[in-house]
Amino acid sequence: MTTRHKWQSKAALMAGHCAGMVDLVALPVWVGTLISHYRLDPQQAGALATLFLAAAVAASVLLALRIARLPGRWIAVAGFAVAAFAFYALSQTTSYVALALLHALAGAAAGSALSVVHGTIGRSDHPHRLFALAGLALGVFAIAFLASTPPLIQALGGPVLFKVFAGVMAVAAVIQLLAFPAAPAGVAAVLPALAKLPAAVWGGIAGIACMALLQAMMFSFVERIGADRFGMAATAGVLIALGFVNLTPAPLAAWLERRISARSVVLAGPVVQAILAGVIAQSSVFAPYAVATSVFAAVMIFTHTFAFGLLSRLDPSGRAVAATPAMLMIGAAIGPVAGGTLVKHFGYGSLAVAAAAIAALGITCFLRTREPQSTVASVTA
Repeated sequence: MTTRHKWQSKAALMAGHCAGMVDLVALPVWVGTLISHYRLDPQQAGALATLFLAAAVAASVLLALRIARLPGRWIAVAGFAVAAFAFYALSQTTSYVALALLHALAGAAAGSALSVVHGTIGRSDHPHRLFALAGLALGVFAIAFLASTPPLIQALGGPVLFKVFAGVMAVAAVIQLLAFPAAPAGVAAVLPALAKLPAAVWGGIAGIACMALLQAMMFSFVERIGADRFGMAATAGVLIALGFVNLTPAPLAAWLERRISARSVVLAGPVVQAILAGVIAQSSVFAPYAVATSVFAAVMIFTHTFAFGLLSRLDPSGRAVAATPAMLMIGAAIGPVAGGTLVKHFGYGSLAVAAAAIAALGITCFLRTREPQSTVASVTA
């Protein structure tokens, strides 16, 4: 049911995770660029990000249940290659209709590639640990992206953002071609016996979607909140700090895998998210804003690593974790446009109220999850 991966294959999966999860790193710069350089209002900018994420959700849903029967390498290669083309085309247009269509194409392509990457991680011998490594890689990528891309945008204009995205996707496509791991044997044969996902899995899926909604709604506007209140120079420093902080949650989650219960982590995650969102949205003082912003994404990375491992144990077929892009992006797809609508009509403070409501819903969903008995025994031993 599982497969071991050589370091080259692990590197390919890590690269695919970074490229496919680019929104988790880039969303504030992405939305901020659409507002400041393309002169879109928050609702319009949020809607474009939502189109990218919604298309990724649709692709992930279509692929997840068929993950064991699909040619993973070629879907990963083609997905990232098409996404590279779409992002480069985005750098060549300012038409809102063209921007919308190309965002949707890029999302569908990247979401397809990311589904097979996550499905392959989920069927490995140590999915929690391998996903944690992928999270660490994403943290390194975040530092490089957040340190280099905003200055490039300031110097060369908004279209350079999409050229950077195109380069990331093209590199990922080449790496998948060279080193994407072979599919594990025997998975397709057991799928009929596992046709129905347990209720605990659905609870975890819904809870992750709620956390992703809160993450995207708030994260889309942390750059604008900071720039409007404290200036762009100070905010850029916070975003770089955020990248360094994002190096810590994945290895910490790997170290704590057998020391704390995954269910406890997923129940605490939405609470911490909501508290930090309230500080970011309401703070008129730089220090609380800076601290809350710098650790905000880390909460999602840490919690999701435990959730990924938990779902891998609850559904060994890999179908649930192959739907990871759908879990993350069905919430994230709504987040930018919902946040943009709230900000447009009620101001930044309204994001804190919405965050509290979403966190409460996420906790309710996670309450349905249960640790497999063998895992509970190892944690409590």
